[in-house]
Amino acid sequence: MATEITMPQLGESVTEGTISKWLVKPGDKVNKYDPLAEVMTDKVNAEVPSSYTGTIKELLVQEDETVDVGVAVCTIEVEGQESNDSTNDMPSKESSNTTETAPASEQADTSQKARYSPAVLKMSQEHGIDLAAVSGSGKGGRITRKDIQKVIDEGGQVSAPTQETTEKAQPKQEAEAPKASSTQQAPTTEKVDTPVAHGDIEIPVSGVRKAIAANMVKSKHEAPHAWTMVEVDVTNLVHFRNGVKGDFKQKEGFNLTFLPFFIKATVEALKEFPQLNSMWAGDKIIQKKDINISIAVATDDALYVPVIKHADEKTIKGIGREVQDLATKVRTGKLSGADMQGGTFTVNNTGSFGSVLSTPIINRPQAAILSVESIVKRPVVIESPTGDMIAVRSMVNLCLSLDHRVLDGLVCGRFLARVKEILENMTEETTSIY
Repeated sequence: MATEITMPQLGESVTEGTISKWLVKPGDKVNKYDPLAEVMTDKVNAEVPSSYTGTIKELLVQEDETVDVGVAVCTIEVEGQESNDSTNDMPSKESSNTTETAPASEQADTSQKARYSPAVLKMSQEHGIDLAAVSGSGKGGRITRKDIQKVIDEGGQVSAPTQETTEKAQPKQEAEAPKASSTQQAPTTEKVDTPVAHGDIEIPVSGVRKAIAANMVKSKHEAPHAWTMVEVDVTNLVHFRNGVKGDFKQKEGFNLTFLPFFIKATVEALKEFPQLNSMWAGDKIIQKKDINISIAVATDDALYVPVIKHADEKTIKGIGREVQDLATKVRTGKLSGADMQGGTFTVNNTGSFGSVLSTPIINRPQAAILSVESIVKRPVVIESPTGDMIAVRSMVNLCLSLDHRVLDGLVCGRFLARVKEILENMTEETTSIY
């Protein structure tokens, strides 16, 4: 008897995964914990290990196919489970009598049709789609997000339903048709008719890029983004860091960048304004106890968001080491699912690219994301006892995107003002790296 291996949940809020590459084929013998496939989600690229020792019987999901968490992706004959010959003979005898009806029964298999994932339910409710009238393409007739997205792309109408489901769904469809047609459609990643000229290069969209695109679209579609910014005079911090970075590198073995200082200031402000360390949960807001800072780490073709756990308990040195370790894991392909879980607030270091102003997209389901822009020298008016004067100062912009369902401008303004105050007072005398 074959045992199913299902799509694992590779991170919080992850509801589906894409098989990017199978590492086994039917007939292969595997040991427990051997990798079976490479899987991509919007949060991580990981391997799915075997839960058993045995022989692969069937691959149920194709490469580049996306399925919900918990859906069977392959079957394995577990070592030690002996098959019953007499039992195996029975289906073959029965099949000789039911050859003509077998295909029809397979096509009519709707045993899983009524099992809806939270993502499918939410999409159908937002667009007024009657799930009873949707034909599922998943195993056992289960309706997937792709099925709902197809209906949305076609204008919210179910295409070619069966006669039975049409009769059952007709009253609700008629009642909700105006709602579906008037609802603002979310941006999609469907193919568009874009002219390709001679010399143009067509680049296939990879699975991880598709996952990132889907998550960004969902964040912008679901969360009402608002944006605010403050400029901070970090001249004292620049002098402080530049004065200790040489000794720090010699002693600790890695570079002391500015990012750990910004993360430390953010964490201290989150302690005072825990509302920003929250998440939207539909009918409630969850204010998180732990402060786990997600950081954006880019590669040539993707963006990953690993997490510094319990950042409020770490020194600037401790934060700096975690930033270094996580960035190394990303760039060497060793980032695990555990490294991506539990984030409560995101700090994005766009300044490393020379950016001076940006509007980051919220890392759902978090309530806010802070972008630290490039530190630049600018002439600034400074108040003094003898009157205003102009001086060259090191300035940085801090840009905050917020989910307006969770946060309002007042608390976010106070939060940014506190981050600004902490950063402007970071000196060798007031701040300990250790």
